[in-house]
Amino acid sequence: VIRDSLGVDAVSFSYPCGQTFVGRGANTKSYVPVVASLFETGRGWLDEAPNDPEFCDMAQLMGMELDGKSFSEIKALIDSAKRTGKWLILVGHEMNDKGEQTSLLTTLEAICKYAMDPANEIWIDNVQNIASYIKQNRSETASTEAATPATTAY
Repeated sequence: VIRDSLGVDAVSFSYPCGQTFVGRGANTKSYVPVVASLFETGRGWLDEAPNDPEFCDMAQLMGMELDGKSFSEIKALIDSAKRTGKWLILVGHEMNDKGEQTSLLTTLEAICKYAMDPANEIWIDNVQNIASYIKQNRSETASTEAATPATTAY
């Protein structure tokens, strides 16, 4: 539908409300496998941490809230991700000066100014471009380990 209507291929999926499942109780089903088969990336919402580029599942990327946050709150997330070598995905909804589920324009402007300074060593891009870079540069060991289930002794 997107290709027919807009002439572009959808490559990234945003899980509605960050939910990766449908159904209730014993009938709950994950739709991560469907997203993995149709898109290059799938991104969550209201997750608790940035992504580890070596091991993150491209069909279940973690997105952290940008809505309603000040630049100082976001800068703390940026600094932490930078210090630990993680990939921070910021997720927001509306963009305006105020409002519910709104990424504040003052915060967005401050993030852009901060990222434009080469001394800060910040790369801002869309999820697909960064995911492609990570996939191309991921170590073979990490990809193999991520694809192989871990065995745990109890």
